[in-house]
Amino acid sequence: MSEERHVSLFRNGRNQAVRIPREFELEGTEAIMRKEGERLIIEPVKKPNRLLALLATLEPLDEDLPEVEDFPARDEDVF
Repeated sequence: MSEERHVSLFRNGRNQAVRIPREFELEGTEAIMRKEGERLIIEPVKKPNRLLALLATLEPLDEDLPEVEDFPARDEDVF
């Protein structure tokens, strides 16, 4: 069974709050809380991965990309 510890409940305005001991601290600044029967489950919100971390997890493409002619840019006035 997992580690357990007595914690303090207190009022914070109109909300009830709990002091989370250091060894149970969650990463980040947000969490999801749900109730299952008499239990409260608190889980950290997972932030989306940064683009480079996501790209590092992708498999390379096995297909060749079509050739694209490299046309010079056109001089145009843009208004």
